[in-house]
Amino acid sequence: MSSGRSKSLRLDWISIILFFLLVGFGYLNILSASASGSVESYFDMSQPYGKQMIFIIFSLVLIILILAIETKFYERFASLIYLISIISLIGLFIFGKNVNGATSWYAFGGMTIQPSEFAKFATALAVAKYVSDLQTNITEIKHQLRTFLIILVPAFLILLQNDAGSSVVYGAFFFVFFREGIPKLYLAIALGLTVVAVSTLKFGLPMTSIGSVILIFILYYLIQKKRRRIMQPVLIAFISVAFAVGIQFFYSGILQEHQQDRISVWLRLEQDPAKLEAMKRDISYNLHESEKAISSGGLTGKGFMEGTRTIGKFVPEQHTDYIFSTIGEEWGFLGSSLVVIIFVLLIIRIIFRAENQRSQFSRVYGYGVASILFMHFLINIGMVMGLLPTIGIPLPFFSYGGSSLWGFTILLFIFIKLDANRLNEW
Repeated sequence: MSSGRSKSLRLDWISIILFFLLVGFGYLNILSASASGSVESYFDMSQPYGKQMIFIIFSLVLIILILAIETKFYERFASLIYLISIISLIGLFIFGKNVNGATSWYAFGGMTIQPSEFAKFATALAVAKYVSDLQTNITEIKHQLRTFLIILVPAFLILLQNDAGSSVVYGAFFFVFFREGIPKLYLAIALGLTVVAVSTLKFGLPMTSIGSVILIFILYYLIQKKRRRIMQPVLIAFISVAFAVGIQFFYSGILQEHQQDRISVWLRLEQDPAKLEAMKRDISYNLHESEKAISSGGLTGKGFMEGTRTIGKFVPEQHTDYIFSTIGEEWGFLGSSLVVIIFVLLIIRIIFRAENQRSQFSRVYGYGVASILFMHFLINIGMVMGLLPTIGIPLPFFSYGGSSLWGFTILLFIFIKLDANRLNEW
């Protein structure tokens, strides 16, 4: 009896409380965004809030199962879990259901499952397993390439399903690699390529190519004062230009028209102001209605289920990716700030607990959890507020959806289970 009590006391109750605060507050906003008039039953399966209540109850069952499983199971079977997730993603090309242009769902009767939401925790487990098996930092090129491959496989499969938003999230693992010893040069390369990509779309391929070459040679000769080797800047310049060409081809030849328009609106690529405004209305209708809903909330908001724009359904499918606009309208700046603070506290808490792990597997997985949550949190809120392009990813624990809620619940509580057992790890 005392042993069971001591194990329960080792659970990170702060993270658990923050989780339930997010899920509970998220449900209230889903209820407000999806209810039409009075609510007769919170289990009305014809309404999103009724389905979400069932999803939450099933999440509680998942939590119990996750905490009941022996800790070593997650490390021992990490590779198998990852393999199953990859197979489930591949199976979508044969058995998948197309929803809103993306073939990302399995349909079972009236229920749908999105494997990409579960692939995130599977990939985090696989990365933690591989890195911990090395028993050292991932400084060797071959280990870096293998680790990148673990991440790129699910990201590429999801991208092929026309779900660019979910594939972008896998960039979160860069933070994990940075913690585990990848050279800072990689950070510089990532930032440099990001600048080249944005510049190519904003200023065009010729100007970006010429500017990149000039800048590279100037920086190289300023930094390398001794033993200058002309082939190094030439190679870097060639890679930059080739990357710019690839970005231009990807934007013009691979992205669909609506995806191009979203990037065009975000970067203000259209020069004609009248046409740009028309594109905003046509392509970014959700975004502009979301911004209006958030701004109308003021400091304290209009009150629970009192948001006029929410009640009027001005933001289509507001209970999904745009749920933060409901928070802004009905709970105002103070309520929105509280949500942001809770997310930040949860992410910081996970990082703090990850640093206290005795096993590298638990630490790497913890950083994977924090990074994935941070990426979703950053992109979703940035998207809803117009700071980032619309790519369509859920706000963790808030947005409507069983796959999303279950995936994030499993992701978090596996770490809580690993953390609870850290005293027995060595």
